[in-house]
Amino acid sequence: MSLTHTAHRPWPLPTGPWVQAQVWHDLLFAHWPVPVDDLRRHIPASLEIDAFDGQAWIGVVPFRMSGVRPRLLPAVPWFSAFPELNVRTYVRLGDKPGVWFFSLDASNPVIVEIARAWYNLPYFTARMSLRDDGATIRYESRRTHRGALAAEFVGRYRPTGDAVFSRRGTLEHWLTERYCLYTTDRSRQLHRAEIHHIPWPLQPAEAEIEVNTMAQPHGIELPDAPPVLYFARRLEVVVWPLKGV
Repeated sequence: MSLTHTAHRPWPLPTGPWVQAQVWHDLLFAHWPVPVDDLRRHIPASLEIDAFDGQAWIGVVPFRMSGVRPRLLPAVPWFSAFPELNVRTYVRLGDKPGVWFFSLDASNPVIVEIARAWYNLPYFTARMSLRDDGATIRYESRRTHRGALAAEFVGRYRPTGDAVFSRRGTLEHWLTERYCLYTTDRSRQLHRAEIHHIPWPLQPAEAEIEVNTMAQPHGIELPDAPPVLYFARRLEVVVWPLKGV
């Protein structure tokens, strides 16, 4: 990960050292438009729901992780590589647009507990698999977290073209080029964690989604329409610690 490649960022790198590194692989961005008002009750009042041409968006994002490690420590194979699936929307505070996670499912129960404790993120354990035959990725996830509402995703997806960097002002740039996340702690205090990576190398994609109930536990109905799809093969990421805002 190069911290010298920063011209694409909407604001400068944060001060202080990053605390965690990750590599994201075989990622599908599947997005559906939803009315802004449908999300308002789910998002803290201190955050503005970010919209593109007046429309909010929900993303369901399956992928796999590798190289998950704290700063200055090596990755450990049994700990550092696992599938993950996120449900997200987009928010902003002042001049910093970011991501709000409704849920993050992962097959590594240790990571789930650490992320819940350190980042106040709604992580859930799930039984997950990702199989790549060289052309198509078969992805399955079924939530198994004790006490959590059921959520499941089953589908196949594949890239259909060459990777390109998105242009500012386009929907694909707005959906993907996000450099922080927001969350709240148990006292409802808002926090932000900064992230850094190179621009997303996005490929057009197609998908056959057989089951997708990932948004239902939040009372959100995705429209009965094909999602907007993008694929990314690999991206290195570093994360800074949470800070109150």
